[in-house]
Amino acid sequence: MALVHCQFFSEALQVCVSVDVILPEETTAQIGMRGRARGAEAPVLYLLHGLSDDHSIWQRRTSIERYAAPLGLAVVMPAVNRSFYADMEAGYKYWSYVSEELPARMRSFFRVSGRREDTFVAGLSMGGYGAFKLAMNQPERFAAAASLSGAVDLVTLALTPGEISDDFRLAFGSRDKIRGSRNDLFACAKRLAALPARRRPKLYQCCGTGDGLYGQNVRFRDHLMKLGLDLTYEDGSGEHEWGYWDRQIQRVLAWLPLKKGVTR
Repeated sequence: MALVHCQFFSEALQVCVSVDVILPEETTAQIGMRGRARGAEAPVLYLLHGLSDDHSIWQRRTSIERYAAPLGLAVVMPAVNRSFYADMEAGYKYWSYVSEELPARMRSFFRVSGRREDTFVAGLSMGGYGAFKLAMNQPERFAAAASLSGAVDLVTLALTPGEISDDFRLAFGSRDKIRGSRNDLFACAKRLAALPARRRPKLYQCCGTGDGLYGQNVRFRDHLMKLGLDLTYEDGSGEHEWGYWDRQIQRVLAWLPLKKGVTR
């Protein structure tokens, strides 16, 4: 795999941004790892970070490069600070950046596919929320989305007292502005369910039973299942920590509907 530390000027944010990108590379002589490529344009996974992290965290806490290498899968890891992947009420337009500008820039800089069947998104905690928000609001762009320990019920979380309430105020203004909007995953899921089945992305959701977000993940799982969406759900022993996410991202990669494609 090739690892690219990419900086560019974002028109949506009006600042320079950092993105780490893992690109497929056909290799046979690397010790302990063999890379694969899939023709002219690689399928791509947008991999999103949580509230306290940045674009580097998946590489620092997991072996994502080693896991992706035999799949011929590009992995794009952007930074969005504590924005909840929103066009912030008092801040920057991170939704516009990550949903529109970032994929366009990645396709212009690198040989990654723009086809829906080759495009996936996943993330943990705030990033799990972001992954589902992207796929549910843009089902025409994503074939599959995965949420690991996702903050999936923002309407309830917005009532939680403490430091995180400041993040909600900056991102959304008020709890009432979340309800029913594109930032409310329960409402997004209802709108998604109204589409024909062939136009809905596949969904993967997991959360450890010892995680503080477990209760809301169970509620959201039941909501998705009641709506008849294509959901793969897993829970089991685990907390809100990187040992769990390192294990689960491997399961996500195995679950992705990657085409068999031609190795070059």
